[in-house]
Amino acid sequence: MISKKLQHIVIELVHGDITGVSADIIVNAANNELWMGSGVAGAIKIKGGREIETEAMSKGPVEPGQAVETGAGKLPYRHVIHAAVMGRDTSPDSVIIEEAVSNSLKLAEKLQCSSIVFPALGTGVGGFSLEKCAEIMTEEVKAFDRAAPLHVKKVIFALFSQKAFDVFEAMYRKIS
Repeated sequence: MISKKLQHIVIELVHGDITGVSADIIVNAANNELWMGSGVAGAIKIKGGREIETEAMSKGPVEPGQAVETGAGKLPYRHVIHAAVMGRDTSPDSVIIEEAVSNSLKLAEKLQCSSIVFPALGTGVGGFSLEKCAEIMTEEVKAFDRAAPLHVKKVIFALFSQKAFDVFEAMYRKIS
């Protein structure tokens, strides 16, 4: 684990399974229909239970870039935030990922949670560039930090593959 303190928020990088990271909220890289397939969504559904998907789908569809919360089922989180980074006919792009991160952080703040764990949004099934994703997600956390959140104090990026961890670590080293 690597961590760095911004003005109000600590950013941490963790290499491993997102469902094993301790936080108040876990973020699912979702599609706009909010059904949970493979990758991060599949891991959350397997470990947390189908009730997460059932609740999520009852809140969809949403526009790509939006975020909704559900319960966490059997997972040890207060909530799951489903950040829609893909649509039926849309692939992840910079604007959608930026909005999904921003909306997830705002929702975590509204839910009065102190910590949130994100995967690399849109880089799995969506095929979005890891490098661009790391840049966007880091910049969104820095912008959120400048807004002086009252509740969110820790943002964790959980990266499953070594390549994703290395890319995020390189971006992380550039944070000033």
